[in-house]
This record gives sequence, structure tokens and C-alpha cells, in this order.
Amino acid sequence: MTTVIKAPGEGAAERSGGAGAGPGGREERRAEGTVLNVFSHGFLAVWAILIVLPLIWLALGSFKTDAQIGGSALSWPAHWNLDAFGRAWDKGIGDYFANTLIVMAFSVPLTMLFGSMAAYVLARYPFRGNRFVYYFFVGGAMFPVFLALVPLFFMVKRFDMLNTYHGLVLVYVAYSMPFTVFFMHAFFRTLPTAVHEAAVIDGASHTRIFFQVMLPMAKPGLVSVGIFNTLGQWNQYILPSVLMQPQTGSDPERYLLTQGLIQLQQQQGYASDLPVLFAGVTIAMIPMLVVYLSFQRQIQAGLTTATLK
Repeated sequence: MTTVIKAPGEGAAERSGGAGAGPGGREERRAEGTVLNVFSHGFLAVWAILIVLPLIWLALGSFKTDAQIGGSALSWPAHWNLDAFGRAWDKGIGDYFANTLIVMAFSVPLTMLFGSMAAYVLARYPFRGNRFVYYFFVGGAMFPVFLALVPLFFMVKRFDMLNTYHGLVLVYVAYSMPFTVFFMHAFFRTLPTAVHEAAVIDGASHTRIFFQVMLPMAKPGLVSVGIFNTLGQWNQYILPSVLMQPQTGSDPERYLLTQGLIQLQQQQGYASDLPVLFAGVTIAMIPMLVVYLSFQRQIQAGLTTATLK
């Protein structure tokens, strides 16, 4: 009987030999990775084209005439002028733009303040009913707004807040709270507990710990969820359509930008003026493009930080 003595690691090499440990296995895995990268990058390229082409078409249409738009959709304008933007502004887009800015100036900061405070308490302070309150907010994110339109209308009307800025601001805050609490709750749980405990030992109050210690540490998450709330509230149409309607003939028209674009289309009637409509849509999308491109890195940093931690 012959005993075969194997060197250390020889058995592991044999066991891993069938798993592609040699040059052939590495080449096979490299080929699979290349195919996956090509597929993923190709999908992202197609997705980017589907997003960018309509925006380019709208922007180019703002500088054309009706005949040029009907003749060639993606051709360059014959004459670059801003007449369509001036006509759109004169037809009310400027007022709708100002109304939207007034509402957003209050709704977004209040949403971030109340949402972060609620998320911080639910994430850092255990108490009886903590999970129930948290799941209550999460359940609100899954509740379609269409189901609440009728009771919401009568509730706002009962408080005499229809066609008012503060009424729509309160509804926007309530509408955006579930997602804000859900996002910030996960972010606050990733923050180091040692910093919070050190602040408590130093004698800082709960309010001071939140505003001066924890909130600055959560800045990436605040920027990310703030951009999402800004985009969602800026593009909101169904809530302003229900709550921002003049009740009498003497009430002012406080339409927001999404409502104003519909009004701009209806004002044309049978006299088509597509460049004006394209200019109005371009005016509506430029602020959001600027905001997103300006804070793109902060958004990615906030999402990756909350995920990796």
C-alpha cells in the first residue's frame, strides 16, 4: 500500500480547479463581465436617449415656427429668437411661475424640517408605539392620493383654505412627509451613536443635539431627499388642480405652473401656436434641470452613504 503525501494547498488547488481557477476560468469570467458591462451600458445609453431626445425636441421647438415644427421635428431652427418665450410669459406663465415659487418656498423647507424631526425621534429614541408610528408614515407613502381627493377637498374647504397658498402648502407638507420620514429614518440610524452620547454627556439639550450635532451630520441625506421633494412638488398637478380653483368670479387665479401649461394650451383654441406651448414647458423644466445638475454629486453621495453604512 502506497501513501501519497500532498503538499499543503495542493488539495485546495485540485478542488478549485473545476471552478475556473486557471487562466481559462479567469478569461471566462472576464468575458462574462464584459458582456454584462456592455448590456448594462447599452441599456443606460438607450434610457438616456429616451430621456434627452424629448427635452431637445421641446427646446428646439421653442425657437421654431409652426411650419418648421410640422415640417421637421428635429431640425435646427431657421432663426434663433426668443419671441415664443416672450409670448408665453405675457400669456400668464410668469404669474404661474411666481405662484409656484411662493408655494415651494414654504412647502419644501417645512417638509424637510418636520420630516427630519419626526425621523430623528423615531430613529434615535425608543418608546412604546415607535414602530406603529413609523409604519403609519410608511403606509402613508403607499396610499394613493387619488383616494383622498374628495375628503381632502371638503376638509380644506371647511377650513376656508381653498385657492390659498397656505392651504396648498399644508397639503404639500402632509403629502411629502411619508417619503421624507422613511428616507431620513434610515439615514439617522446610520449615524454614529458615540457622537450623540458625547453630546448628552456634555449636557446638550435634545433640541441642541438635533440642530447642532445630528442635523449637520445628516446633510447628504437632507440634500438628497430635499431634491426629491422639490421635484415631486414642482411637478405636482392633481393637488393644485383640485385645491387651487377660484370659488367665485372675484377670486384671483392662483394657478401653479402645471395648471398654467394646461391653461396655455386651452387658450390657443383652434389657433395653433406650438412654439408658445413648447416655450412654456421649457420654462417649467429649466429650474429643475439646474437644481438637479447643481446637486447631482450631493444626491449620489447621500444615496450611497445611506446604503453603504
